[in-house]
Amino acid sequence: MDVRAASEHELQPGETVLVATGFALELPDGLEAQIRPRSGLALKHGLTLLNSPGTIDPDYRGEIHVILTNLGKELFTVKRGERIAQIVFARFERVELLERTELADSTRGAGGFGSTGR
Repeated sequence: MDVRAASEHELQPGETVLVATGFALELPDGLEAQIRPRSGLALKHGLTLLNSPGTIDPDYRGEIHVILTNLGKELFTVKRGERIAQIVFARFERVELLERTELADSTRGAGGFGSTGR
């Protein structure tokens, strides 16, 4: 789903602003909302979201805001009502972490950062 700006902002190159959206959510336990950048704004204007994806927990009740940053080379004006982000809903499970001194073996082991291919 698209997320729209509730107010107008001018973003200079390298500037970051907190953009209000004008809405809040009440999510059931076990469901989170993720705020993600829009690909068109990223490609055409260098706009992206810091802390992406942003997570909205089910116990948060305040207005949703988007941390929008201009990585482009030109001033960008966000207009009220403009689509600035996307929101995706995802299920999650709460887990209990246990401290261990050893972990079970796996075929991958501790290999990371390109260890399974290019």
